[in-house]
Amino acid sequence: MALVAMFAWTVEANQFGTVSGTFWVPPVLLSILFLGLHAVVRMTAPYADPVLIPAVALINGIGVAFLRRLDIARAIANKEPAPGVFAGTGGRQLAWTLGALILAAVLLLVVRDHKAVSRYAYTLGLVGIVLVMIPAVLPGSLSEVNGAKLWIKFGSFSIQPGEFAKLALVSFFAYYLVRKREVLSLASHRFLGLDFPRGRDLGPVVTVWLLSLLVLVFEKDLGTALMYFGLFVVTLYVATERSSWLIIGLLLFFGGVYVAYLLGEAVGGPFANFYDRAQVWLDPFATANYERVGGSYQLVQGLFGLGTGGLFGSGPGGGSPGFIPEVRTDFIFAGLGEEIGLFGLSALLVMYLLIVERGLRAALAVRDSFGKLVAGGLAFTLGLQVFVILGGITGLIPLTGQTTPFLSAGGSSLMANWLLVAMLLRISNAARGPAASGAGPERPGPKKAPTQLHGAMTEVIKP
Repeated sequence: MALVAMFAWTVEANQFGTVSGTFWVPPVLLSILFLGLHAVVRMTAPYADPVLIPAVALINGIGVAFLRRLDIARAIANKEPAPGVFAGTGGRQLAWTLGALILAAVLLLVVRDHKAVSRYAYTLGLVGIVLVMIPAVLPGSLSEVNGAKLWIKFGSFSIQPGEFAKLALVSFFAYYLVRKREVLSLASHRFLGLDFPRGRDLGPVVTVWLLSLLVLVFEKDLGTALMYFGLFVVTLYVATERSSWLIIGLLLFFGGVYVAYLLGEAVGGPFANFYDRAQVWLDPFATANYERVGGSYQLVQGLFGLGTGGLFGSGPGGGSPGFIPEVRTDFIFAGLGEEIGLFGLSALLVMYLLIVERGLRAALAVRDSFGKLVAGGLAFTLGLQVFVILGGITGLIPLTGQTTPFLSAGGSSLMANWLLVAMLLRISNAARGPAASGAGPERPGPKKAPTQLHGAMTEVIKP
């Protein structure tokens, strides 16, 4: 939070030429909120990974400070007085942070054992599918933003249900794969040193592949389709340790995307949006793409912002991120890049990498298979979401409607990702606690018979 306070101080110095006496209020309020969550973790999960909350708090705090920086620039441009601490997008993000931390604390208080979630796996799976599909069946006026149907809008209020769907689907995938992993691990053919599964075992991955293509077509968003399908395939790989599943998944996904691109060019209809986005991605500087509505103007402005920032940036408050459309949400990383430069963005990426690494470490350390798959799936989901949005901003992949976790304005993403962190805290507590390393020295006594040992091992791997 000291870094966040320095960011806020520099913003006001660059924007006003002086520093107000209230620049410290948002960092102090954030400090109180994060310390409150830390106290809940100490009471409910005392052995949880101590790195997760500080790493996420830094990213969340920088997000709040940058959004307030945008509010200040807008007020100056409109010749209005400086916005209050709780006004504008920055103030709303501060309020959403409070709500997100309350949800995370409630999850830690209610879910004392992560294995209890497996009892509701099928219900969570159904809820996740419903949440994914709701925007697709709603009319565009109630669900579409910038060409992607990912929202549910109620007047001025909107929610992105897919952010919560990923949490429910991770739990369902983990439970299903724990139950079916022995069947899915069976090999049928060996090719180029890899064992490939039997044809009749391809049903689950083909089903999820078809669902992801439906998301691509009807919700018009590549990133969401990639996130759900990638989540399932990677969880399947972790469960079975078969590299062939990754190869099959990549071939299915990229094959489906290429067919969708060809259909968009030849047929149009529901495939037209994806074809247009692919054209923008292939040549964003083409005049036809740059000038048309919904074209590459946003992407090009983001690239100019990143280029202007260079290595060290113009300093917080010293750039012009307002020239980038949707800089508060989709393109917040480009706006930040203009002011903190490549080095600053690299530092933020290292923080994301650290969060993902600690999630994977919890997955490796926890003893039960359900916990391993949930922690691994959640950590991978966070990393994949960062890759998808940054890949779109930098031109690596077509633009998507995903938000940058913990940075972008919006309550849906912030609350869902803090729930993700709370679940990782719960699993890491089980992994690092005394039970994970054995409760003291082994007591003398008769050794168990082989059948008893087999039963004990069965109990260990049960969700």
